[in-house]
Amino acid sequence: MPETHINFTTSPYYQRWRRIKDEIAEYSVIAGGLGVIGAIVLIFFYLLYVVFPLFLAAEAHSITRYNVPAQQSGKTLLLANEEQNEVGVRFTDQGFAIFFAIETGKIIHRQKIALPEKHKLTSFTQGNPASGIVAYGLDNGQVVVAKHEYKITYPNDVRLITPTISYPLGKSPLNLKATDQAITQLAIKVDEEQTSIVAKTADNHIVFSHFKKQESLFDEESSLEQTSTLLDISATEISDILVDKEHRNLYLASSSGRLSFFDISKKTKPMIRQHLNVVEAGLKLTKITFLNGDLSLLVGDSSGTVSQWSMVRDEQGRPALKNIRQFKVSENPITQIKAEERRKGFVTVDTTGSVGVYHSTSERELIKKQVSNQSAVALSLSPRANHFMLETTDKQLHVWSLENEHPEVSLRSLWQEVWYESYSKADYVWQSSSASNDFEPKMSLTPLVFGTLKASFYTMLVAIPLSLMGAIYTAYFMAPSLRGYVKPSIEMMGALPTVILGFLAGLWLAPLIEIYLAGILSLLIIVPIAVMLFAYSWQYLPKKIHQKIPEGWDALILLPVILLASWFAFTLNTPIESLFFEGDLQAWLNKEFGISYDQRNSLVVGIAMGIAVIPTIFSITEDAIFSVPKHLTIGSLALGATPWQTMTKVVLLTASPGIFSAIMIGFGRAVGETMIVLMATGNTPVMDLSVFEGMRTLSANIAVEMPESEVDSTHYRVLFLAALVLFLFTFVFNTLAEIIRQRLREKYSSL
Repeated sequence: MPETHINFTTSPYYQRWRRIKDEIAEYSVIAGGLGVIGAIVLIFFYLLYVVFPLFLAAEAHSITRYNVPAQQSGKTLLLANEEQNEVGVRFTDQGFAIFFAIETGKIIHRQKIALPEKHKLTSFTQGNPASGIVAYGLDNGQVVVAKHEYKITYPNDVRLITPTISYPLGKSPLNLKATDQAITQLAIKVDEEQTSIVAKTADNHIVFSHFKKQESLFDEESSLEQTSTLLDISATEISDILVDKEHRNLYLASSSGRLSFFDISKKTKPMIRQHLNVVEAGLKLTKITFLNGDLSLLVGDSSGTVSQWSMVRDEQGRPALKNIRQFKVSENPITQIKAEERRKGFVTVDTTGSVGVYHSTSERELIKKQVSNQSAVALSLSPRANHFMLETTDKQLHVWSLENEHPEVSLRSLWQEVWYESYSKADYVWQSSSASNDFEPKMSLTPLVFGTLKASFYTMLVAIPLSLMGAIYTAYFMAPSLRGYVKPSIEMMGALPTVILGFLAGLWLAPLIEIYLAGILSLLIIVPIAVMLFAYSWQYLPKKIHQKIPEGWDALILLPVILLASWFAFTLNTPIESLFFEGDLQAWLNKEFGISYDQRNSLVVGIAMGIAVIPTIFSITEDAIFSVPKHLTIGSLALGATPWQTMTKVVLLTASPGIFSAIMIGFGRAVGETMIVLMATGNTPVMDLSVFEGMRTLSANIAVEMPESEVDSTHYRVLFLAALVLFLFTFVFNTLAEIIRQRLREKYSSL
């Protein structure tokens, strides 16, 4: 019986199943590619979604308007409100505190301040707005200090705010001792330990009184130790008095714009620091107040300009006021300025009832609204800066809401030099947090981008020469049997966790480099010289020795030379320092060139990250060179070219697209590296090209600060903006790299 052979490859069932598998594979590949693209697009839009609110415009909306509550109780001296924007208070010139519901204007509580009945109220001032302190100056030279407080309870789970007036220094008036004249101008600062009061009297003297709390050893009562003195200055033209919250600086201003700055840290002997003009000639000073933190003064003038004067150090290192920025608010005189309690923003009102909201550091005009056609009598800004009240001359109280979540962010504050308070000049600064509540976040991304590029530069400076030269030798000159060991070994280095490399770099490599800095730098000279000398000597050795080394194994005989040269360089560390650098290279660099040395610096990062990047660049480059068609190299050699000429003129050009891809992939790895930079550098956001200084990169900054940032806060969103910048940075560079790679492939594909 004849044998029958069935050819399954031609059967309809087999062909149908093969088409199904081909289609499954095709659509799977398409789905995978589209999935990758979709994931990248989703990441981009999510980052954009979180970042977008940073650049939304601020808004203001009118809530209500009504007649000023309890007008019969006197004219308004101060308007204020509590944090929840439910209860407002109006202090009047008849000594009343009128508490009212902000939404309706209904009077909640009306309380008379404990002022002596026989004496008249002659002046009034507000202390730190956050403290709720107010002070009344009397016609006999005494001062009464009061405080408005708000007790919150929840009866039946409903919030109830109960306003009260307390007297932190007692109900009895404080006697300034140095005068019994009527007080016409007054300034006060109160904290738990001390109180400073500065007053202008009717006879044109300036009285400074300091009260320090003294605790008793035998009971819980405390007493006030008072120091009073008269300032040696004519107070005839003084119209405004300001004392900072640290009880160190006193400012006396006149309507003509003349400002005198005193140091009152020595309580018994105030010392004049500076006299200056804070408005231009011919203009009038119309309003002056502190910016939050009391480090800067906001000065409004009759031309509608608000200038910020900040405390800096002059050339002699002494504190001095300097005009660091100006805002052209209006064409009309400024009548009211209120600074935010928790940020560096402020609100202004001019004579026409136009209200403006600004942020000092970002130099942004956030809101400009015509609230009323009448001039302002009093302005109140809520503690959260989300609400303000304006009383106008027509006895109306205007209540507005503010939506102003991220005023401190602008393109200028993110990317340009900014003059921060207490800084001697404008600078790029990243410093997002501090122990002080008055701290101003400094969120310039420029130092982080600079640090990212700096870390990548030194990484590639180490990785590119070693990986490219190693790949060229391994792929073209090395014996195949030896290549079978070398290539997998180097590729296995890429599997080493970066946290391990960062750990070793920070705890072992950084101290080693600090100790042997001169020896390590001498490696760059000694090792190449040793290799060249050995290569020169090798050609004069007998041919029998040459023949014992198989072709392609030459690199092995260089290993002892490199190791001995490295050991020799390390042994020369101390003699080199003693002979050329006065025994200490780090100190010599600082003395001669002003170059400081940080233990965890760019050199450490470059070496550690270079080791992490080398396997990637090496592997891709080696594959690209090894994949060059053999007929090209054989043809070149047959035409009389040397192996090195063939390598440089044929192989490298043909493999250039792959080599370029390897370099760009390695660069992308260096840009996004986090753990090595985090552990091997000091994470200081400084802009210094020195290889002996550290840096802070975008990725490391995100890793460090994201866990501590408040969700949806400005800090949180700026960190997402840093992630978006990093995303766009790598996307743009990879796109450009792909374009260049394709052009290289088209150019050399004909070889």
